[in-house]
Amino acid sequence: MADEPLVLGIETSCDETGVGVVRGTTLLADAIASSVDEHARFGGVVPEVASRAHLEAMVPTIDRALKEAGVSAKDLDGIAVTAGPGLAGALLVGVSAAKAYAYALGKPLYGVNHLASHICVDQLEHGALPEPTMALLVSGGHSSLLLSTDITSDVRPMGATIDDAAGEAFDKIARVLNLGFPGGPVIDRYAKEGDPNAITFPRGLTGPRDPVYDFSFSGLKTAVARWIEAKRAAGEDVPVRDVAASFQEAVVDVLTRKAVRACRDQGVDHLMIGGGVAANSRLRVLAKERCEAAGIRLRVPRPKLCTDNGAMVAALGAEMVARGRAASDWDLSADSSLPVTDPHVPGRAAGHGHDHVHEVSKENLYS
Repeated sequence: MADEPLVLGIETSCDETGVGVVRGTTLLADAIASSVDEHARFGGVVPEVASRAHLEAMVPTIDRALKEAGVSAKDLDGIAVTAGPGLAGALLVGVSAAKAYAYALGKPLYGVNHLASHICVDQLEHGALPEPTMALLVSGGHSSLLLSTDITSDVRPMGATIDDAAGEAFDKIARVLNLGFPGGPVIDRYAKEGDPNAITFPRGLTGPRDPVYDFSFSGLKTAVARWIEAKRAAGEDVPVRDVAASFQEAVVDVLTRKAVRACRDQGVDHLMIGGGVAANSRLRVLAKERCEAAGIRLRVPRPKLCTDNGAMVAALGAEMVARGRAASDWDLSADSSLPVTDPHVPGRAAGHGHDHVHEVSKENLYS
């Protein structure tokens, strides 16, 4: 619909330069420039390399997204950008670009939270989020259980990783098995040909006295690595597929078990799963089985929307505009540790950050 907000979103929290264009809850464009190949030889993301890649890719990716959406920049109702959490240098590139475009276009600027964006992106696939919704976010940087009663203003942390996130564990075990980087997709691929019950690996923080909703994958990672080292030291072949399947099963077992328990304990009948690890095929299958058994409605976006992308930022930005949330001030800065309890970074007073924006828009500096 023409009266739905048209928003461009910029995501640069890690190694993906993502630019999305959304009208309301309809995805018009999702352009991504990835620097993952530049990090592969280091076995992980190098912040300086990521920041430089964002600088080079920013303008071409924005232009591509606008062209794909079939809209003009002057028609936008707002510019949204990931203000945190993430890599400080990478975030700064995105925030700086968003401020420049918003100022030149005379449009409101919305600094939004990366984690809240991962939840909101599901609206582009399955429609408006039920309130409340429990969200399980799993990626290379975080494993979190979040309760969202209003995605624009009320997101409550229920549990989080206390050491390695799930995605980190996937990357590290893939490296031990010499499978390359990133580890998530390759572990998933090998696991499909292995036996998930071949090796019994530990399930972290599942004891009766452990934190109910928190996650820990450091012990699992160490146990798997030592098992592999013991096999090699004994001169035996490592059954890579069985190791991948058994390790993966240990991860998704804990993730889904705790997510379903959180839904039951809090009386929430909708579970949304997002983040890069949500693309894992076994996680999707097990989550569906356990949610159906518990009478919980499961929402998981298609894999492309689970990884970092601009569409998720645009989706949350559009929701901010639709609900009349305050825009951010021009002095918006990146916050590498922005708490999820801040779904967005509003101005110091409603409208305060953009009192002068209409004067700029008269000349429209962006042609």
